Amino acid sequence: MNTLYPIFIKTENIRILVVGGGSVALEKLSFLLKSSPQANITIVAKTISDDILSLIKNKDKVKSNIKQFEVSDIIQYQLIIAATNDTVVNQTIYQAAKQNNILVNVADTPALCDFYLGGIVTKGDLKLAISTNGKSPTMAKQLRQFFEAIIPEEIDDLLQNMNAYRKTLQSDFKTKVETLNDLTKSILNKND
Repeated sequence: MNTLYPIFIKTENIRILVVGGGSVALEKLSFLLKSSPQANITIVAKTISDDILSLIKNKDKVKSNIKQFEVSDIIQYQLIIAATNDTVVNQTIYQAAKQNNILVNVADTPALCDFYLGGIVTKGDLKLAISTNGKSPTMAKQLRQFFEAIIPEEIDDLLQNMNAYRKTLQSDFKTKVETLNDLTKSILNKND
């Protein structure tokens, strides 16, 4: 049973810690920064790959700290991604996060995750999140690519127009929702 509840986090308003400096950390950072370029991230690792350093070069809100991870490193963060190739370190990060009520994702270890980093499709202000409940990141990636290909870039123009129209409605909430639902249905049904 899939009991996940999807949320969209304003990553520029929280502090995120990524522990690790290799290929898995690069994948997680690329994913975060693609979707949330203003994310407030700190990387802690004994070594940080040139690819990561290149990725974060002009990102003012991303800091790197080349050092051995210590449990005290987690205290100032609200969200942690453990992306090391050391299962003992990842387990330590998980346990410390849990003891401090910090959300944690241990890469490639669904049992040690409070959240998953799913596939995300972004077209202007439209953002779709795709999750397979940690079962198949490859499937999420394939679905992301599918939706990126079929959703036109012009969808953002439509969203802006819908927002402008929404602001002109002077009725109560229920009537606004009904009006906008009818309008959205008529737009989507034109493609049938």
